[in-house]
Amino acid sequence: FCSLQCGGSEGAEGMEISFAEALEKHKPLEEYPKSDLHVHAGRGGSQEFIMERTGKRIKSRCSPFMSLEDMQLWFEEEIKSSCRGMEGYLLRLEGAFARAAEEHIKVLCMEFGYGELIQLGNIQDFIRLTEALRKKYCPDTIFCPELAIGWECPAEEALRQLEELLPYHWICSLDLCNRELAQPVKNFVPLYRTAKENGLCLRAHAGEFGTAEDVREAVEVLELDEVQHGIAAAASPQTMYFLKDNHICLNLCPTSNIMLGRSGDYKTYPIRLFYDYGVPVTINTDDMLIFNSSVSREYRMLYDSGCMKPEELDTIRQFGLRKGLRMNLLI
Repeated sequence: FCSLQCGGSEGAEGMEISFAEALEKHKPLEEYPKSDLHVHAGRGGSQEFIMERTGKRIKSRCSPFMSLEDMQLWFEEEIKSSCRGMEGYLLRLEGAFARAAEEHIKVLCMEFGYGELIQLGNIQDFIRLTEALRKKYCPDTIFCPELAIGWECPAEEALRQLEELLPYHWICSLDLCNRELAQPVKNFVPLYRTAKENGLCLRAHAGEFGTAEDVREAVEVLELDEVQHGIAAAASPQTMYFLKDNHICLNLCPTSNIMLGRSGDYKTYPIRLFYDYGVPVTINTDDMLIFNSSVSREYRMLYDSGCMKPEELDTIRQFGLRKGLRMNLLI
């Protein structure tokens, strides 16, 4: 892993001690620059932000969700019940940028569904509003908007959505999310070919609920640059070597995977295996508003559980920041 993308273990600029030392000494991690490369826009803020603005108490979920449907039901009851409509969505979006500022997120890749982008009736107005929120809360953050297409979306409609957005030169990556393999992956080849021709970073949810073979198929058929989650790849040394050899990054979300029953706990989380096999990885939140775990907490839990060493986590942190700098050059 280090031979691929390891920098030094120097401390963050302006910090008295290094990130690794802060982990070892149980110091706060919020002020250290970090990336969050997998964030769903309307679910990326903190529960505290929503409670402060709405006055409604949110009952955090402590036990794992039984399914995606169970998770969505909790989200509807605890979050959307006080954040409905366009006004509620914008409050949640504002919370996502406020959280990025509080956490010192220097690279933020945020997913938007097509339905979110047309809520105001004009895509350009939505882009202006989003940029205003970013400038208000985190003007120095490298912001990489991403178009999220549902696996269940008809491939022709998905291509239409992408082609409608491309002239705005706003999105910098593409993702397939929701129900993995709801249709054959080959159906999306024209979509991903168009995205590649336009210089977008190619991603897809694969191996969150599927198999290691599903991860490899998605990478090969869609020519992916990165995989969202991809934890099922840990079951196959061949797939892990394939990811390593082809420099395919896995954007991991530990608490999300644990809370959805895809991994047992932090100590046995497969990031340890991926790191040892040399698979590039980043650490992210996915849906912080649901899982109530910041990027800082993700790093903290992986260290405190004994899963990863502080220097290893610092290597991953720095890799995520460098990935963001490279993505910024493409915007």
